[in-house]
Order: sequence, then C-alpha cells, then structure tokens
Amino acid sequence: MSTAAPSAPRTLADQLRAWSDEQLTRLLTERPDLASPAPQDSAQLASRAGTRASVTRAVDQLTRLELVVLDAVVGAGGTSSPGLLREQVHAAGSAVDEALDRLRALALVWGTDDTLRVVSVVPEVLGTGVTGLGQPAATLLAGYGPARVAGLARDLGLTPSGDRHRDVAAVAERLADPALVEELVAELDPQARAILDHLEREGRDGSVESTDRALQRGAAGPPVDQLLARGLLVARDRRHVAVPREVAMGLRGGRTTREPVDDVPALATAPRDAALVDRAAAGAAFELVRHVELLLEHWGTQPPGALRTGGLGVRELKAAAELMHVGERVAALLVEVAHAAGLLATGATEDQDAAWLPTDAFDVWSAGSAADRWHRLAHAWLESPRLSGLVGSRRDGKPVNALVPDLERGWLPETRWSALAELAALPSGEVLAAGTGVSSLVARLAWLRPRRPRSRADAVGWALEEAAVLGVTGLDGLSVHGRALLGEDPAHRAPAALEPLLPDPVDHILLQADLTAVAPGPLERDLAHHLSLLADVESRGGATVYRFTARSVRRAFDSGWSVAEVHAFLTASSRTPVPQALSYLVDDVSRKFGTIRAGSAESFLRSDDEAALTELVHHAQASSLRLRRIAPTVLVSDVPIDVLLPRLRELGASPVVEAPDGTVRLARREVHRARPERLRPAGPDVAVRGHHDPRTAARAAARVAATVTAVRAGDRAARSRPAPAAAGAPGAVARSTPASTMAVLREAAEAGRSVWIGYVDNHGATVERVVEPRRVEAGQLTAYDHRSEELRSFAVHRITAAQVVPD
Repeated sequence: MSTAAPSAPRTLADQLRAWSDEQLTRLLTERPDLASPAPQDSAQLASRAGTRASVTRAVDQLTRLELVVLDAVVGAGGTSSPGLLREQVHAAGSAVDEALDRLRALALVWGTDDTLRVVSVVPEVLGTGVTGLGQPAATLLAGYGPARVAGLARDLGLTPSGDRHRDVAAVAERLADPALVEELVAELDPQARAILDHLEREGRDGSVESTDRALQRGAAGPPVDQLLARGLLVARDRRHVAVPREVAMGLRGGRTTREPVDDVPALATAPRDAALVDRAAAGAAFELVRHVELLLEHWGTQPPGALRTGGLGVRELKAAAELMHVGERVAALLVEVAHAAGLLATGATEDQDAAWLPTDAFDVWSAGSAADRWHRLAHAWLESPRLSGLVGSRRDGKPVNALVPDLERGWLPETRWSALAELAALPSGEVLAAGTGVSSLVARLAWLRPRRPRSRADAVGWALEEAAVLGVTGLDGLSVHGRALLGEDPAHRAPAALEPLLPDPVDHILLQADLTAVAPGPLERDLAHHLSLLADVESRGGATVYRFTARSVRRAFDSGWSVAEVHAFLTASSRTPVPQALSYLVDDVSRKFGTIRAGSAESFLRSDDEAALTELVHHAQASSLRLRRIAPTVLVSDVPIDVLLPRLRELGASPVVEAPDGTVRLARREVHRARPERLRPAGPDVAVRGHHDPRTAARAAARVAATVTAVRAGDRAARSRPAPAAAGAPGAVARSTPASTMAVLREAAEAGRSVWIGYVDNHGATVERVVEPRRVEAGQLTAYDHRSEELRSFAVHRITAAQVVPD
C-alpha cells in the first residue's frame, strides 16, 4: 500500500516513500543492485541509491540524450525545471521529457516539476566529459583572490561589493548572460577567438606559460590575456586555463551542445534474402559444433599443457588451429567458447600437473542433437564476459594467450546483446551494408551507451565476426535461430528454429581407388567416430575427404580392431566397392601388426620373424635405440619403452606391448577428463539485458516484489515506532518489561490488532517489525510478519519493546 505524495519531498527517501508499488518495482528492476540484500525501508533504499558505485552503474545505462539532460540539471546548480531543460538541451521537447522521466524513474533526479534535483554524487560521477561544457564559473573562480575577482567584476561592468563570495556569484551570473558573452567575444582579435573556439569544442583545459599577471579588459595584449581579462577563460592555476560553463553555453547559443542529441544514428543497410542468411548461418553453426567436438576429442587423448598463468600456450593454439583447419583467431574463439560452456577445464594427467581437458559435461553434450549442442555454445558466448578478440595481440611486449584470467570485461555481454538486438530490429530482408554497416552500428551503440570504454568499437566489430563464426548471424544479418536466441525461452525455440536448416546426417561414404573416402555430407556420429580411427581428414567442405594410410589403419588396430572388423566396416559403410589397394593396405598392416612385441628390460623386442629383428638391428636409423640381440628371436634395449615404441613405428615397424604373462596390451590412448569449473554467477553488470528465460524472469520478478513488500513493511514500522524515552538518548525507545510485553501481545492477538516490536535478531542487531500476533505461549510469539509475508516465531525475551499500531 502506498501513501499520498507530499507536494515537495525534503529528501530522496521522502520521494521514494511517496512512490507507488509500480514505480518502486521499475526502480528495483532497472537497478537490481539496490535490492540485494533487501533494504530495511525507504531510507536505506535512498541511501543505497546515492552511493557512488550504484550511481555509476545506473549512469552507465543511459543514452547520450539522457546523459545530456542529466548534465543540464547538474549544470543548473543541481536544481532545474522541465521548462529550463527544454530550452537548454538541443533536442525536441518530447524527447527531453521522456529522458527526464527515465532519470526520475532511476532515482537519479528527484523533486517536483518546479524544482528538480540530482543525487549528490552525480556531478562527481559525470565529470566534465558529457557535453564538454566544463565547470561553472563560480567553481573555477574559487581559486581567485579578492583583488583579482574585484578586477574582473569591474571589467564586466559590476561594482565590487568587497565580499569575495558575493563578487564571485555576481561575476558568474553576469557571464550567464548570452548577450554579454556575444559582446565580449566581438572584442577579441581573430587569434583569441580561434583559441576560445578550439577550447570550447574540445571541452578540455588549455596550457599556457603563465596566468599570474595583472590584466585589464580595455588593454591590448596576447590572445590568452584578452580572454582572461574578459572572463571568457578562467585560470585554474599558473599553467592551465578553462572555459567556464556559462561562456561555453553562450557560444553554443544557450544550448548544452551544438548538434541535436536526440538524432539516433541510422544503420547503413543493404537488401539480402532472409532465407540465404538463415542457410549461411546454419552452415556456420554446424561447423562450430563439428570443430568443437573434433578439438575436445583430440584433447581428451592428447591434452595440451596449461601455462602457469592458467592460459593456453601459443604453440598449442597454433596446433589446434591446424587440427580444425581454421585461423588462429577462430581457434582462440572456439577454445574460449568451449571453456565458457563448461566443456573445457584444467585438470591433471599422469604426465602433466596441469592440462586443458574436456569435462564430464562434454560427454553429455556430445550425445545431444546438433541444434541443442549449438545452443549451449552460442548461449555461453552471448553471456561470456571474456574478450577473446585480444588473443594474439601483444601487451607489455608479450603475446596475449587464450584462456588467461585477465580477459574478462563486465560490459562485454551487454555490448554483444545490444549489437545483435540492433540487427534483430532490422526489417526482414535487410542486413548491414558492406563496408559502412559496422561503422554505423558502432556509432549507434555509441549513442545508446556513450559511457562504455573506448575499446567498444573494436568489441562491436569482434562481436559481429564472432557471431558469424558461431552461426548466430550470416552474411551480415541476424538468422532466424539468432533471433530466437535473443527472445523468450531460447533453450527450446533456438534449437527448434535451427533444426530444419541443418543437413541430415548420412550413413555412408564413397571409397575411391586412390586410398581416399568421400563423405557426401555430415556423417552419423558412430560412423564419423569409426572413420576417424581408420583415416585422416585430408580436406573439409561440403564433402569431407578422408585418406587411408598405414599409420591411420594401424591406429585402428591399436584401438582393438581386428582385420576382419576393419574389412567388415569398410564394406558396410561404403556405397562403392572397396578398392583392391585399400584391402591390400589393411592386410599388409595387419601382417606386420603385432609381429614384434616390446617389453621392459629397460625394453625388449621379441619376434618369431628372425629376419625382421635382423633388419631392425642393422637399420641405419636404429643406432640410437641401442638394440642388442640376446637370442635369435629376442632383442633388448636400455631405451624406455615409451620412447622405444614411437621410434620403432617411425622406422616402419608395428610393435605391440607384451605383458609379463605373455598377453598383448593394445596401445589404446587413455581418454582424460576434468571436472567442470564452477562458473562465477553473472552479476547485474554481467547479465545479458533482454535475454528472456521464463524461469529466470519469474524469479527476478518475485525477488523484486518481495523487496517492495519488505520496504513497505519497513516504512510502516518506522511510522509506528513509539516516541523516544524522555530520559533516554535521542531516538531511544523505552524498553518494556516482560510482563507488559506479554500483556500487549495477548491483547493485540485477541483484538486482531497490529503491533510494532523491537526485536534482537540472531546477530545481536535490533530490528523493527510490524506484526499481527496470532498466539503467545511457551515464551514464543507466533505472528504474521508484514516484511516477510509469512507466519514467524519470535522469542518473547528478545522483544525489547512493543506497542499497538494505531488504526
């Protein structure tokens, strides 16, 4: 329940108390940091709303028009009126009114229509860079002595009063007259006028040799002296001068800016078929899923080491790019996205203390549909605060590595969302124009969020490039599944929109006589997995080409396949006959496979084929293995077996490991996994604005409603607080005796009245509550708490005071 608004609130807290529940709900929704934890009452809410950190967050969300309107209120001395703002701000009156309404809704501006005020910390947060008007003359003249202020007053046609503060106020008021400013400017020579115009347009201080000298308006002199003598420039110190705010506004015709600030930059667009955009984006989405799966499967068996700083080495990134046949920037993006999606984390292996490994979530992700897998990656990218575009650049003479901790930027998720939202607002069949589209989007976002950092222009360009790689956009336009990603219920609607656009997986390959196989489309998961064991990818595209080699076939045997299983797989998977050359290759590798067995002696080699062992002993490149024959069918070596095996395979042999009991151990690669990292929850600055998850939105709405209820209950408790004790400290409430407390509570329970109580909580702090007692028994009060909107129990011995709330 809200109270009637007073005609002129004395404080921001009074203003908030008079607001309706709808106004409080909007405030807490747009400034969520104010609601965590729930404030006790409107006074505490107003206190939070006036802190520098909270005001900075709110100001960062303002458009250029809203910033200029806020700056105009600040420039008016902290108080203004809508009529004055319409005169000063270079924008349509309706646009100024809308901007002012939002500033008041955000509690940055408060008061009545006749007297608008800003929160005290706003001038400090804004600084002087919004409109370039600088500081008011009264502030700049604070450093002048009485004599210098009096001399300037005389030069401006005033009679000094002898009171420095009055003279400063009089000079500032005189400089606020546009007619006087025009008269003073007309007295300047061209060089002085050029200096004044330059400083006014730049909005920065000027540097001079010295300002410490006597000046007079009528005397001729250097350009800077002419400006100082007329008050068109004010000396900050001996070396710096500034244009007073009043003078700058006079030069701009009484406006805060020269150009209109309500003209939102338009996007440069070009026509393009929407269906073509969707197909291009779907192809990129499919490639994204395939590349991430390929990379993480490879890293599951051959994980790259993690740097001491937690990043990924340059050589490892280059190897990943070669594996996926993409550029290093794209590889860095895919690695970062996989990590953001929880599919990649640091873990330990037998050989490495820290390595980048797929997580357990990768196995679950791999079993899903391509559309669902794409959504997890795209959603993780959209909400990730990591600026992967910096990977590969140099900082302090060193390259920036992927996955290093210091790539996070809190403003990045909203920048991505804002860029995609502008594309979503384009009519169907329209995309960004080639060449000029990106720059126009940067200009538009600079108007929407002017306080974002200077690196925003690069971030917007990177966001569009990354969105194209991830399949969110295609041909500079937002795809249908990209729109679903930004809309309501993206977890269901985005995959559903993408699914019809993805190619159907094929269940066959085409074997060719040159020991290659052509996959005429995306293969089914099991087929692709088995084929990757038997062959290496030679080229990718609409059709993927695989090549069979002795090494690739041996890889299948190392994984436990038999020669019969290999022949059966090739026959069943190919729509063309199995070439004779491929059959011979499989049989030839099979004959060599396992004919030599290795063990530890440090190592030994045993084979029934004495000629094969003789060939190895006398091989020109086998001298480093230090092989020694101890029997016609046995060789030994002091080289460790994990070094001996790959060297023998380089020489063309196909050894297998023999266990102590004579059984064969296949050299199947061990698959490693890491535990998913616990991702930091997104705060108010990290959450993607406009990303509508029904459950998240419902929870947020419930929290805001509960906070509004708590604030109202706190205000009611404050109004119901008993009068201070006569003999106590100011504001102190007389403590009740246990007997009197019990009597008040029982009486209220019987009469159905509300009671104000002071209560000592579990932390020893005294809180105030307005409750409706239901029963008092066994030293416990059971009552309905208006703050939590639920029945609660209160220990009677902790109740310090109690009083019935008047009806």
